Amino acid sequence: MNILDFLQHGLLDFSLLQILVTLIVTTQITILAVTLYLHREQTHKGLILHPILKHYFRFHLWMTTGMLTKEWVAVHRKHHAKCETEDDPHSPQHYGIRKVLFSGVGLYEKERLNQQTLDKYGKGTPNDWVENFVYSKFHFLGVVLMLLIDIALFGVIGITFWAIQIVWIPFFAAGVINGLGHWSGYRNYATDDCSTNLTRFGFIIGGEELHNNHHAFPSSCKFAHTKGEYDWGWIVIKFLNKVGLAKIKKTVPELEQSNISSVDLDAIKAMLTHKVNLLQVYVKDVIKPAIAVEYIHHTKKFKKSSDKFLNSLSIDWRFLDDDARDLFKQYINISPTVETIIKFRDDLKEIWESRGQSTEQMIAEIKEWCHNAEKSGVEVLQTYAQKLQTYRLKST
Repeated sequence: MNILDFLQHGLLDFSLLQILVTLIVTTQITILAVTLYLHREQTHKGLILHPILKHYFRFHLWMTTGMLTKEWVAVHRKHHAKCETEDDPHSPQHYGIRKVLFSGVGLYEKERLNQQTLDKYGKGTPNDWVENFVYSKFHFLGVVLMLLIDIALFGVIGITFWAIQIVWIPFFAAGVINGLGHWSGYRNYATDDCSTNLTRFGFIIGGEELHNNHHAFPSSCKFAHTKGEYDWGWIVIKFLNKVGLAKIKKTVPELEQSNISSVDLDAIKAMLTHKVNLLQVYVKDVIKPAIAVEYIHHTKKFKKSSDKFLNSLSIDWRFLDDDARDLFKQYINISPTVETIIKFRDDLKEIWESRGQSTEQMIAEIKEWCHNAEKSGVEVLQTYAQKLQTYRLKST
């Protein structure tokens, strides 16, 4: 083989289709290394991977991204701790969607160099010889070696192959998930942030598309929570668990309705565990039906504008723009019924989030809230209060 043939075909002499398939496989392995190893295992401790698999993922990430475990974990933990504030490393609410989407890697680079962030949020990550004297010391040697390998295997087109490998995570993870995942999509849970699910089928980014689900239950290694949602990462985890390469530690405790209707310790546990779920149920089962009845006689233009209001109901007011806040006030003030159910929602949330009170005090306050709701005269609110007292965590 002469030099021109080598540069044109490489050692493998793959067709374009074979190169494309190889690219898809390698980028998916990179995605799985991020979502399974960096995210679900190292950051949130939702599962335990076999040591051999962990070493492989560390090596693969060093070769294809240059990322170090401690840096990635620290930045992501800080994101959860400071979500949507000025200290959030990559919030589109603070930096703007365009900057996070297209310059997310720059925000990551800035934060990974913050030693305070690494010291505070990077604990419990690998601190062995390989990490300290290979991966950390020769941070970008891996991606350079990867470039040489790609050229050797595929020829000149290997440069393009390598470039796509390198930008895959910065764009899809640092850009799309951190950006659009806090900007656009649907919400299953009324979390204290702007997280959204981008799509019901999480395959391209390993299940990370189900970002609102993850923010609702960060330690769960399963991101698909409702019927019709699919988490590719979870499918792989179940396979790895079956063959002994992974151990599942944490998933979302299931919520069920029991035959018991009372506010006791078990009910409080269920409510606090599924607070963000039950607040979203309140939006769906109480606020939306009430609005539909109250505004049935209003103009089409007024009812059409209600879509923006309804989509914002599970998001904290501090994250809304001025127009959305004005729309909130317009809808709330125009109807005593809507004003009442919004107040009940805020009161319930305040009880669940109160600190320093005993379990007995919370039980008493929830009982009083349910009693007042049942006496409110608002049928959908009464129904919600009755159902609330029946929720329990499903026995495993």
